[in-house]
Amino acid sequence: MELTRPDGTPLRVLVVDDEVNIAELISMALRYEGWEVSVAHSGTKAVAAAKDVKPDAIVLDMMLPDFDGMEVLRRVRATEPDVPVVFLTARDSVEDRVAGLTAGGDDYVTKPFSLEELVARLRGLMRRSGAHQVATSSVLVVGDLELNEDSHEVFRGGEEISLTATEFELLRFLMRNPRRVLSKAQILDRVWNYDFGGQANVVELYISYLRKKIDAGREPMIHTMRGAGYVLKPPS
Repeated sequence: MELTRPDGTPLRVLVVDDEVNIAELISMALRYEGWEVSVAHSGTKAVAAAKDVKPDAIVLDMMLPDFDGMEVLRRVRATEPDVPVVFLTARDSVEDRVAGLTAGGDDYVTKPFSLEELVARLRGLMRRSGAHQVATSSVLVVGDLELNEDSHEVFRGGEEISLTATEFELLRFLMRNPRRVLSKAQILDRVWNYDFGGQANVVELYISYLRKKIDAGREPMIHTMRGAGYVLKPPS
């Protein structure tokens, strides 16, 4: 089930974090859910972005270069009093700083965190604040490649391909982001749920397994972008 706004359009999420790579990883995970994502790397830009996009939820880092997450929230709530917020806080920060706010229905996760947990917290907050659930198609199609998310069947050119559970998850992530270059860090976090780290060579290994099954004897769809990551695109 996919969450949408009451009018059926995608939910809008504002991600506020001064660490660019973390903001990008979070954005990728949220776009994977089908949501529209805006990013700000400072408190000033976050307040301006909130006025501009009127987000349905905010992922807000407590520590920002200009002013902290509490001040961002105070300014945003002046114009958007009901917007739900998930705070990102360092483990060694005083958690009672956010305790008063989370009592008001908001939530927080401590760094380092798993993207799965963050998405789950956001889903819960947005569901409680009135987001609608709609049934989504379970079949992904890129070129002559088809993947059924319910039955876990995969076909290329009408021929069934047998994949392990991990190969399936990797292919699903690639197919949900066609023509988008995905870094090893993004793939690790989404497929293996590592907290911003882990063994990058496991990604290379599973990409090679997938290629043998998806691309062998056919025009390649999985491409290596040297120094950047991997991209899946339909045969030209």
